[in-house]
Amino acid sequence: MKSKINLLSVAICLSMASSVAMADALRDRAVGMFEAIPTEAPVIEGNVLTPEKVELGAMLFFEPRLSSSHLISCNTCHNVGFGGDDYLPVSIGHGWQKGPRNAPTVFNAVFNAAQFWDGRAADLAEQAKGPVQAGVEMSSTPARVVDTLNSMPEYIDRFKASFPEQADPVTFDNMAVAIEAFEATLITPNSPFDLWLNGEDDALNAEQKEGLALFMDKGCAACHSGVNFGGQGYFPFGLITRPGADILPEGDRGRFEVTQTATDDYVFRAAPLRNIELTAPYFHSGAVWDLEEAVAVMGVAQLGTELNDTEVKKITAFLRTLTGDVPDVMYPKLPVSTKTTPRPVDMVGGDY
Repeated sequence: MKSKINLLSVAICLSMASSVAMADALRDRAVGMFEAIPTEAPVIEGNVLTPEKVELGAMLFFEPRLSSSHLISCNTCHNVGFGGDDYLPVSIGHGWQKGPRNAPTVFNAVFNAAQFWDGRAADLAEQAKGPVQAGVEMSSTPARVVDTLNSMPEYIDRFKASFPEQADPVTFDNMAVAIEAFEATLITPNSPFDLWLNGEDDALNAEQKEGLALFMDKGCAACHSGVNFGGQGYFPFGLITRPGADILPEGDRGRFEVTQTATDDYVFRAAPLRNIELTAPYFHSGAVWDLEEAVAVMGVAQLGTELNDTEVKKITAFLRTLTGDVPDVMYPKLPVSTKTTPRPVDMVGGDY
């Protein structure tokens, strides 16, 4: 009897040792492909994140008077109360116009190699200038923005505190730099995956670990790797099989519109997958609302394989472990307009 008990104990110990070894091997593979989101905002070259600048950037992020209508702010399309986006297929801008592409999340955008789906902005500061001037978005101008900010003494004081070395700090460029400083703080650490990557074995369950293994084995990590699970490279949408026009509109040729290079036709930046369960609908067209459907589409279009239902469910279960701690953002109290603040422009034409 004692012999049988000893044999059973040995078998259990071997089984446990085997499970630990398999878990360690999976983590070793993952460490070679991915990184955890840090708990502190990263250092940005050329933009020191002082408390004054971050606070100013937060005010400007929520400031609708940067738009000509006084209705649209950065937060309109990158809502920090949702998943850092607007939960629409494409954003609605000035004159109730529809934008051409789905709004990417602002959360963890600081970790992307470039901004926008086509990578036309090198960093968050450059990105912040685009929507302000775009007729389909905020429909303003640099001069109008500077006049607006200079019309309110509190903004003048805050720009001086944020850029103390400059004699005339209220500029369009500094507006963008301050917004970048705030957006750099919008990171989401401590996701279940990050906790597991850092050694907490129980942070992922068996199905989620199997989904991670499939994510790596099937080739998803070839495009979606690094700290942000994407956002670093550009790839043809439809690398193997091009999706239909409902998902890949014929008129949007992606990075080609930036580079005018034939090889960039229908090429887009690999979407970051952090907090992906919060950022429906999916793809640059915003055509797919269900995450499992999006995974299945990517299997056919990018990997050339039709994932079965079980594989789709496991990969999706893993992707949901990429949701981290969403930052608590307090809506700022904005300065009161003055007599010299430019008046709002009617969204639908004419005068107020």
